Amino acid sequence: MSNQTHQGALGVAMIGYAFMGKAHSNAWRNVASYFDVPAFEQKVLVGRDAAAVAEAAAKYGWQETATDWRTVIDRDDIHIVDICAPGWMHAEIAVAGLEAGKHVLLEKPLANTLAEAEAITAAAQAARAKGVQSMAGFNYRRVPALALAKELVSEGRLGTVRQVRAAYLQDWLADETAPMTWRLKRETAGSGALGDIASHAIDQVLFLLGERVTEVSGRLQTFVDRRPGAEGLEDVTVDDAAWATLHLASGAIASVEASRVATGRKNSLQIEIYGDKGALRFDLENLNELLFLDATAPAREQGFRRIVVTEPEHPYLDAWWPQGHIIGWEHTFTHEVRDLLLAIDTGTRPSPSFEDGLEVQRILAAVEESAAAKCALVQLPTEGA
Repeated sequence: MSNQTHQGALGVAMIGYAFMGKAHSNAWRNVASYFDVPAFEQKVLVGRDAAAVAEAAAKYGWQETATDWRTVIDRDDIHIVDICAPGWMHAEIAVAGLEAGKHVLLEKPLANTLAEAEAITAAAQAARAKGVQSMAGFNYRRVPALALAKELVSEGRLGTVRQVRAAYLQDWLADETAPMTWRLKRETAGSGALGDIASHAIDQVLFLLGERVTEVSGRLQTFVDRRPGAEGLEDVTVDDAAWATLHLASGAIASVEASRVATGRKNSLQIEIYGDKGALRFDLENLNELLFLDATAPAREQGFRRIVVTEPEHPYLDAWWPQGHIIGWEHTFTHEVRDLLLAIDTGTRPSPSFEDGLEVQRILAAVEESAAAKCALVQLPTEGA
């Protein structure tokens, strides 16, 4: 059935309750307190461990729990499925949800493989024709400073963009004794820093410039090959760090770097955009600030201007605190849920779409292909799916 015809509050089910489940739960719990959104209920939290998911549901405000996501998707009182499970589970759950007529919010990256991402996107396209919406969870599009950066680029304040630098750097694997997790195994994670955080950096390039990538070259590196597991040392089968050069249709070039072994960097998504009329700089570790240089000003006045993005005129900020009061990382998910709910309410297509997520997945696959071929240049398709 199409959820466009349902009456009353939208029923939400979330699948997964760990790191992303906690972040998404915070958003669902708070969004209606700050934004004018359609009525909804946090109906069901789903996880495989009955005791653990019950404890999480009590903390995070969910009415009930389940251990089998299939039975939840079939319920008539569930209209939105929020998928926070690991990547290897994404395709099966997302396709089933869309085919059951449920709106789907799916954490990035879409899947662990390009084939799975294509299947998910095809299901989203078929569901969209029936009024069922879907959104990819690239939450950094909802950082007000980056949304403002998008506005400045779109308004032509940078002129012709020539060069972009995007680096997402973390250090939680810098210690070679850091333990083995599912994120370090190819069969469960798909890739390492590449899919986990380079996907965010690549999505920002596409989002901020509104452009298509035509060619890719890449390099992957695993610095620590084995890590302590439950039964001794286990092989790490994904990358610790990734590098890519992206050629865009306009002629602009973007360099992308991602690492989970960058000692001293905790969660630093750095973006620099250079045009012939101006430039922008951003660092997630200072997420309320955007640096903007207007190169059309007289040379004696030029320099990077620090914009504290906390005014009611800035994206999303009119819902929060008096001007000048900063917000945090968790607010990006609240903005994401707000945008999804409004899109469902108005029947409009949410952004980023699964097509956007698929484009990121194609670029990730091209980076892997290039790295396997020792940095060969990989051509991307000229048309989307």
